Amino acid sequence: MAGLAGRYATALFDLADEQSALEQVESDIKALGSMLDASPDLRHFISSPILKREERSRGIAALAAAAGVCDLSARFLGALAHNRRLFVLPGVIESFLAKLSERRGESVAEIVAARPLSPAQATAVASALAASIGGNIKVDVKVDPSLIGGLVVRVGSRMVDSSIRAKLQRLQLSMKGVG
Repeated sequence: MAGLAGRYATALFDLADEQSALEQVESDIKALGSMLDASPDLRHFISSPILKREERSRGIAALAAAAGVCDLSARFLGALAHNRRLFVLPGVIESFLAKLSERRGESVAEIVAARPLSPAQATAVASALAASIGGNIKVDVKVDPSLIGGLVVRVGSRMVDSSIRAKLQRLQLSMKGVG
């Protein structure tokens, strides 16, 4: 939670909590995160130093209106744009969701798979993690085709890499030692 993104995320969290709008802001933040993941143009827009403050403010206001975010989220995005801090939005999203998970007593497990997991597979992985770690586990699944197969699971500072890519790399290293 350290740094600029953490401070903005904490401010948004506190405002949303005060106004009993945590669920709505969570939904808005997740939608914005999905938009950022899907659009290189949007990522360029929020990070470009060339755009003027008023252009950025108009653009982010149009995005907020099109996305149908709540008033608090729209005002927050406007403040980020006005303060020339839109570049921290991905970090704000991550920090806000981490703070919300902490409030709910959830641990977030980041799972990277070679292909999308079905809902049943994601539930099975979450259940296995909950049994081994304990507590509530919230699963965040990402796809990285370069893994070839298997999973990379991160919960907090712990990581388990059972991907085929990692196994091939270990095999390659051991083969170099033989010759």
